[in-house]
Amino acid sequence: MERLQKSEPSVSLTDDQKKQLAEIDSKFTAKIAEKEVFLKDQIAKAEIAGKFEEVEALQKQLTSEVRRLQEDCESQKGKLRVSFAR
Repeated sequence: MERLQKSEPSVSLTDDQKKQLAEIDSKFTAKIAEKEVFLKDQIAKAEIAGKFEEVEALQKQLTSEVRRLQEDCESQKGKLRVSFAR
């Protein structure tokens, strides 16, 4: 633990900084939910129509979109954490 502390000291965040990080999480959680609702509706419609290739493509798109949004969220939080350290 001591070696870890020397290479990367832990940073205590203020309440305001925690709030900023939580706002980013909240924003991206909403974006992910919105994307899931839209694409799951499209998937359901494609299933009813028997368009199974389209269903598979939409499921892949959903997975990709959610992963991208999660990565964007972590990237923004990382940038914010760097600005806190200054």
